Amino acid sequence: MLFRIDQASPVPLGDQIAAAVRGALAEGSVRSGERLPAARALAESLGVNVHTVLRGYQRLKDEGLIELRRGRGAVVTGEASPARVRLTERVGQLVAEARTLGLTDDEVVALVRTRLTTG
Repeated sequence: MLFRIDQASPVPLGDQIAAAVRGALAEGSVRSGERLPAARALAESLGVNVHTVLRGYQRLKDEGLIELRRGRGAVVTGEASPARVRLTERVGQLVAEARTLGLTDDEVVALVRTRLTTG
């Protein structure tokens, strides 16, 4: 799996790492049960702090896309269907745009709830 980050991007590096994994899952180049690179090795290859990689991995764990196993690293879960990955990526884009517009988390949730009830 190829990780690319843009140091000049306003997107945090950990989020860029998470996005790279989401993209690989969506296109099917990474599958359930596969191990992601060790955080230390990935940090070294990208020239970033190991905690930056761990932040990206933690985000993926919070999204249910990977498991973090002590001594075994990050493993893609069985829940990581390409459709779910694409949806998660789109939700991330929605949140980023909402933040740009100055909306609070509660306002974003209210907008989503309104959309769910009106179809």
